[in-house]
Amino acid sequence: MRLAGFEPTTPWFVAKYSIQLSYSRNIHNYAMEEKNYITPNGHERIKTELLQLLNLDRPEVVKVVHWAASNGDRSENGDYIYGKKRLREIDRRIRFLNKRLEFAVVVDNSARKSGDADAEQVFFGATVTYSTLQGEDAGKEINITIVGVDEVDLDKGHVSWVSPIAKALIKARLGDCVSIRTPTGPCEIEILEVQYL
Repeated sequence: MRLAGFEPTTPWFVAKYSIQLSYSRNIHNYAMEEKNYITPNGHERIKTELLQLLNLDRPEVVKVVHWAASNGDRSENGDYIYGKKRLREIDRRIRFLNKRLEFAVVVDNSARKSGDADAEQVFFGATVTYSTLQGEDAGKEINITIVGVDEVDLDKGHVSWVSPIAKALIKARLGDCVSIRTPTGPCEIEILEVQYL
C-alpha cells in the first residue's frame, strides 16, 4: 500500500514508510473505498493538513511523550497520558486523510473555465446562482458551489455533490427550472448563473 499522492521513491515517503506499514495492517473499511471526488483546491488542503500532521504536529507530540516517559511513573504523569491520547488522535486523523487521498479523484474544470467546454451546464465544481420560485424566499438569489464531501462549508456556500440541492442541479443548464425535495415539500428553483471559478 502506498501513500496516496506521493511517489514511493521520494525521501519523504521513505522517512514515513514505517508509519504507513502500521496503517496497512488495519481492517479495510469498504464504505470508504468509493471514489472521493474533490476539487484541486480541496485536494491541496488535505495534502497540506496531512503533511502538517506528519512533519510538525506528530514529531512534537512524540518529543513531549518521550520527555514525560523519562520522568518516571507513567500512571500519574499528566503529560504522558495527555500526550499518548493526543498521539492517538493525530494518528487517527492521518489514517483518515490518507484514505481520503487514496480514493481521491481530482475534478479539473479548466476546460470549462477557458471556454473550451460547455460552461452553461452544471457539473461538479460549478458555482451556481439560483432563485426559488415559490414560498417565503421567492425571488431571493442564493449562491452555492458544488464541491466534494470533504470540502463542505455551508457558511461559504459550499455544498456536497451528494446533497439534494446538488443532485437536482447537476446536468441542468442555465435558465432551467428544477424541482428539489425539501423538508417542507417540493420546491421549484431557477438557475440564474453558472460559473467555474
